[in-house]
Amino acid sequence: MSDSDRNPTPNADSEDATSASEASEHAQGEAVAAPDPIEQLTAERDKLKDQLLRTMADFDNFRKRARRDAEDALRRGREDTVRDFLPIVDNLERAVEASRGSTDVAAVVSGVEMVLRGFDDVASRMGISRVVAKGERFDPTLHDAIQQVESAEHPPGTVLTEVVAGYRIGERLLRAAMVVVAKAPAPQPAAPASDEQADSE
Repeated sequence: MSDSDRNPTPNADSEDATSASEASEHAQGEAVAAPDPIEQLTAERDKLKDQLLRTMADFDNFRKRARRDAEDALRRGREDTVRDFLPIVDNLERAVEASRGSTDVAAVVSGVEMVLRGFDDVASRMGISRVVAKGERFDPTLHDAIQQVESAEHPPGTVLTEVVAGYRIGERLLRAAMVVVAKAPAPQPAAPASDEQADSE
């Protein structure tokens, strides 16, 4: 075996060293070029946090705007309702003024009836209707019984009198009617036996 076979040439060693050095530099370059996962996650977290804060601020603004819009709608609804009832108040005031010097009761009654018709017109435009009570079967969802009266002429549970009118808006009850309801008469006690019957026995 020759010397050249036993000892590799110095040129081959230096080539191997150069290749190893280049590979090491290349690996370091890749490590430097590859982004740090912690920095990536931190940047992503900051971005998501910023988006969350913006979304929360947008939602808070939306909630405030919705509350303000609801309050405005409620106020406008009240204004419209009061505006519709003002002519009724005007007519009531006229009826009171006219009745002060009048001895004609029929004219006063006629004026008050006119005001009630005005109220009914405004109420019906708003979808408000009166709860039918008198002569109807007592319904606890529509009527409040304030008294029960014995009645032989009416079946038990029949509304005899409406004390305070009830109203609903659409299908929703605004106020239950206060009513007097019929109940079955109490059984009459048996008549005492007469003295003659007692003597004959």
